[in-house]
Amino acid sequence: MDTTEGNIIARKPGTSPISLITRAVSWFLGLGDYIFAPIQKRVGHVRMAYVFVLPNLLIFGIFILFPMLLNFYYGFTSGESILPENRTFVGTENLEKLLQCDNYLDPNTCDEDLFWRGVSNTGLYVVSEVTLLVIFALTTALALNSNVAGRAFFRSVFFYPVLLSPVVVALIWKWLLQQDGLLNAFIVSMGGERAPFLLDGGWSQFWVIIVGVWAQMGFYTLILLAGLQSIPADLYEASSIDGANAFRTFRSITLPLLMPTMFVVLVLSLIRAVQVFDHVYVLTNGGPGTATLFIVQYIYRTAFSNRNFGLAAAASLLLALVLLLLTVAQLRLGRRVDAT
Repeated sequence: MDTTEGNIIARKPGTSPISLITRAVSWFLGLGDYIFAPIQKRVGHVRMAYVFVLPNLLIFGIFILFPMLLNFYYGFTSGESILPENRTFVGTENLEKLLQCDNYLDPNTCDEDLFWRGVSNTGLYVVSEVTLLVIFALTTALALNSNVAGRAFFRSVFFYPVLLSPVVVALIWKWLLQQDGLLNAFIVSMGGERAPFLLDGGWSQFWVIIVGVWAQMGFYTLILLAGLQSIPADLYEASSIDGANAFRTFRSITLPLLMPTMFVVLVLSLIRAVQVFDHVYVLTNGGPGTATLFIVQYIYRTAFSNRNFGLAAAASLLLALVLLLLTVAQLRLGRRVDAT
């Protein structure tokens, strides 16, 4: 019933929010005990860990392991049917077709010239993007690690693009760079002529790299910032007492102690750059022509546009081999860096 003021309503016992939450948790725990107690009694206390891991293993097996094995089988078969039983085994024919070249530096001399154009474009993209990414991420991390006003705000600003979907990032930049986009509108308003940012091969390659750097830089900046903050401040104080300038302090203290973190950033960005697809697909769709055609997009086109699943699977196997070699190199170089 209401109080004399009419503001407080009496509640029945057990109907308060805390009480309801407590009862719900107790019921959930009781249900879990009802379900898992017989299982634990049957398999034993030690083997219960496998019971809890089993759902993740099933998801991994269905959505990752099984497609990998199926892709491996497709790489040695041919035909347009997606059903394995309707495909013809051809051995290494698909791999031989991809690797058949008179001059690997000239895609026009290769049987599958689009694949090698994708390889060439991917190599250029990896070198350019990773180099710019490391430079900008390191510079930004050094700036955010200093005592600047609004440091927390700027950290969140630089990390914000990482939270966006690559498709959203590409759509935003496409709106800016297209012929009737915002950037060309600004150029025209200043008395200039419209630039073919997405219609010219050179411009397209440039903007694909810039968009990739802009979208991913915040993630690697955060990693480098964590590495910078792990360096003891006593070393900088001792360097200041010795009279070392900023450049010498960076070269003698910051850079050597940051190398393990820098190595992680380099490897992660390298592996991710090799697999570039999403923002390029939305921004340029591999064009104009084959200027921004990369390996993953070649695989996508070959499989779903040309319905040559065998050749696409063989190309993905070669890509997997490259990623495996990069991973092995990472492990070995990582051990050397840790040892030093």
